[in-house]
Amino acid sequence: MTYLQTFKSEDFAGAEERRISRPWMQGKWLPGSDYVTQLALPNFYFHVNMAYAILRHNGVDLGKIAYIGSVSLQSA
Repeated sequence: MTYLQTFKSEDFAGAEERRISRPWMQGKWLPGSDYVTQLALPNFYFHVNMAYAILRHNGVDLGKIAYIGSVSLQSA
């Protein structure tokens, strides 16, 4: 958490247009917004899902609500 607090909002200015390139992209790049929506978030949720599945497979008592968490329900 301390590390995250070292960032300032200015550090993220223009991040959605910043060119993101990884070694496996072989010289190609994506704008920051595409990198987040097409690679980073799907990769994050894939690994969360797999960890959840492995824990359940090994007998940890987890249900759907343990994965989803609390939901902010509103009155009609």
